[in-house]
Amino acid sequence: MKRGDLLPVNSVPNRRDFLGQLGLGLTGIALQAMMAQEAQGGGLWTPPDGFPMHAPKAKRVIWLFMRGGVSHMESFDPKPMLNRYAGKSIEATPFKEVLNPDKLKNVRVVVVNDANGQQRNLIYPMQTGYKRYGQCGVEISDWFPHIGSCADEIAFIRSMWTTDNNHGAQVQFASGRHMLEPRVPTLGAWVNYGLGAMTEDLPSFINMGPRYFDTRDGHYLGPAYDAVNLKVDPKNPLSFAKPEAEMAAHEQAAQFSLVHQLNRLTAEKYPGDRALQARMKSYELAFRMQTAVPETLNLEAESMETQRLYGLDQKATEPFARQLLVARRLAERGVRFIQIQHGDGAAGAWDSHSGLRGSHSKLAEQVDKPIAGLLKDLKQRGMLEDTLVVFATEFGRTPGTQGSDGRDHHPFAFSIWMAGGGIKGGAIHGASDELGFHATENPHYVTDVHATILHLLGLNPHRLEIPGRKRLERDFGKAIPEIMA
Repeated sequence: MKRGDLLPVNSVPNRRDFLGQLGLGLTGIALQAMMAQEAQGGGLWTPPDGFPMHAPKAKRVIWLFMRGGVSHMESFDPKPMLNRYAGKSIEATPFKEVLNPDKLKNVRVVVVNDANGQQRNLIYPMQTGYKRYGQCGVEISDWFPHIGSCADEIAFIRSMWTTDNNHGAQVQFASGRHMLEPRVPTLGAWVNYGLGAMTEDLPSFINMGPRYFDTRDGHYLGPAYDAVNLKVDPKNPLSFAKPEAEMAAHEQAAQFSLVHQLNRLTAEKYPGDRALQARMKSYELAFRMQTAVPETLNLEAESMETQRLYGLDQKATEPFARQLLVARRLAERGVRFIQIQHGDGAAGAWDSHSGLRGSHSKLAEQVDKPIAGLLKDLKQRGMLEDTLVVFATEFGRTPGTQGSDGRDHHPFAFSIWMAGGGIKGGAIHGASDELGFHATENPHYVTDVHATILHLLGLNPHRLEIPGRKRLERDFGKAIPEIMA
């Protein structure tokens, strides 16, 4: 039999058994995702048609998430009042109303004992200075000077809040639901579901960096909408991306050809089988990824000027710089949602309960120049106008001290920012009080960020529904017009 000939029908093995035993690594993973979805739901429902629901201003998202809780007061919402009242109890300041139980609800506030054994919330001063940047005059701490140089491209939201006071808030920021509630799809999964692929060679949704809590995205949408985890290692970018046994390229090509023939036979017999059609596309994508992924990770193709712009030439910035430069290359090649997590460890490295000055300054050094490099690189290539860049974290940190030199988790107020596709550069939206305790002006729950991103991509969250699943009103959020151009 010649290569490319169809097998006789009576010699075709059971397709599911064959694919389950094939063991082609990455291709097997892609197929398992589609099979699992078929098994769970008895077939695929019809997703949106992949076209925007209204005129979009952005095509893709680069989602930068700082794991552990970045202190808003030492980043993008400096509070000089902390220095004025440092060491005093919050009750001893003109701002004691922030501790009103009606405002605090059920979330814990850390207290320490003073010399008389009485509990006090002692104010911890800012651990770095700050200055104004850009024509917009936004105040940014001295730990983020490179991002400060891009201030007029960025919209800062200083009035975020959430309800989870522990690191499950990482799940909440991505999905809108508390970690103890039933799990729902993340924003990246909804974008993937609503718009689909822009490329045939790479997945629509890629994650880089550590995930310790919920490592799935699709949930009731199915595993086909999960992120594909990518390691910025040209020798081993994807787990199980190679056959388990040594296999020559022509042998693997022959196996792919055989599987394609088997699928074609079944497709001719069952032309309306959407699950089969999806599996065939997934299998073909997996094959193409074996070439496309290593090529994307080959940063030697980038000029030294570009590499220096991101900070690849510096030890402190090189790891994150490499991820962000790969992110730009993925964006160029049509990846729709690129999610990058910074801060290793179960809670995340930004979780500075002690030694905040040393830990935050070190972490800021790792990300500041690479992020600014990404924004500048996207702009000079004409990509920033349709690429939405988001800088986020799960919550802020307390204005009061924890121990002697740290801050605890703080969900009542924190800051994020957005730049690029459809965002009004130089905007400063919302505010927290003088101590950074509560979001007091234009407060926004996390799903307002989701709604803004979906709107800029041309999607209406209220129309992203599937049969048999009722979403809560808070899941949809409300877009923030003040930060959109």
